[in-house]
Amino acid sequence: MKKYDYVLVGSGLFAGVWAYLARQHGKSCLVVEKRNHLGGNIYCKDVEGIHVHQYGAHIFHTGSRRVWEFVNGLAEFNRYTNSPVANYKGEMYNMPFNMNTFSKMWGISTPEEAKAIIAKQRESVVGEPRNLEEQAISLVGKDLYEKLVKGYTEKQWGRDCRELPAFIIKRLPVRYTYDNNYFNDPYQGIPIGGYNVIIEKLFEGCDVVTGVDFLENRDHYSSLGETLVYTGTLDSFYGYCFGKLEYRSLRFETELLDKDNYQGVAVVNYTDRETPYTRIIEHKHFEFGTQPKTVITREYPADWQEGMEPYYPVNDQKNQKLYEQYAGLAAGEDHVIFGGRLAEYKYYDMDKVIESALNRAQEYGLG
Repeated sequence: MKKYDYVLVGSGLFAGVWAYLARQHGKSCLVVEKRNHLGGNIYCKDVEGIHVHQYGAHIFHTGSRRVWEFVNGLAEFNRYTNSPVANYKGEMYNMPFNMNTFSKMWGISTPEEAKAIIAKQRESVVGEPRNLEEQAISLVGKDLYEKLVKGYTEKQWGRDCRELPAFIIKRLPVRYTYDNNYFNDPYQGIPIGGYNVIIEKLFEGCDVVTGVDFLENRDHYSSLGETLVYTGTLDSFYGYCFGKLEYRSLRFETELLDKDNYQGVAVVNYTDRETPYTRIIEHKHFEFGTQPKTVITREYPADWQEGMEPYYPVNDQKNQKLYEQYAGLAAGEDHVIFGGRLAEYKYYDMDKVIESALNRAQEYGLG
C-alpha cells in the first residue's frame, strides 16, 4: 500500500480541484510545489490590505453554471466587471472594441457608421485571414488595428503580427453597443478576500511540501502515491527528449504608492510599441478598495528561458507538432494524469482549467 492515493505536482487550479474532489471522496493527497506557496498563478499577497495578484491580473469569468456554482461553493464573489482601458500615446480608448471605442476613434455615434467604416477598411483582406494582422483588420479595420492591437500584440508575443496565427485575436470581443464589459460570459467577479480564500479551501486536508522541485526528486515522491497528477510542463517531465516547447513569460514591477487612486481602473493596456510594458494593474480596483495607498504592477512580456515562469504556450505549428510527440508518450502512462495549462500546452482561462479538472476527475470516479 502506498502512503497516498494521489501525489499532486503543482498547486494551481487543476491540482486544487482534483485535491478538493479527492478529499471529498476520502482519498489522501500529497501536494509537491516548487514555489514557496500554494495556488499557482492565482496566488495573492496582502500589501496594505490590498490583495495583490502576484502573477498578473486574474479576473474570473465563465459561461458555465456548473463551474460558477463550484467556485461559489468555495468563496463569495463580488460584482467586479472587467472594463479595461487602452492608452495609445496618451489617447484613452475603452476596451473591448465597442461603440465607445468607435466613437472616440472616428467621432461617430451610431453602429451603422461604425460598421460602414470597418467594412471599408476590411476590404484590404481578401479571403480567409492568414495571420493575426489580417484577422484583426477583418474584425475591426485598419485604424483600430494600428492603434490598439499591433503594438500591444507584438510586445506580448515578441514577434511581428504577420508571423502570428489568426486564432489568437479571435478571443477579443467586438460589439456594436456602448458596453465596456470585456467578457461576454454571464458570470464574472473576484472572490471576496482574494484568491487565497479559494486556494485554502481547495487544498484543505492535504499534506503539502513547498520549495521542492518534483523532477529532481521524482522517484521518491512518485513512490509515495498510487497515482500522480502532474500539472507541470510536459516536455520537462520527459527530460526534453524531443526538444523544448516554447513559451512566453512575464516580468512584473510592483510599486506601493502613497496615493489612493493611480489610474482609476484596474487594468490599463499600453498599446503603442514604444512603451516597454503591456499594461499596468492597479490591484485595489478589483475589490473596490478604499485604502489610503495603492499598489500598481507594470507587466513586461519576456522570452521564456529555463528557470523562468512559463505563462503562455506558443501554439504555432512547430510547437504543436512537438507537443503531439510528448502527448503520445503521456497517453501511454498508466498511473499519471496530466492536466492544466502547462501539461496540456493550452492557453486556458481559469474556468476552463476548472472544467477540465471536473471532467477528468469524474472519469476517475471523483465527480
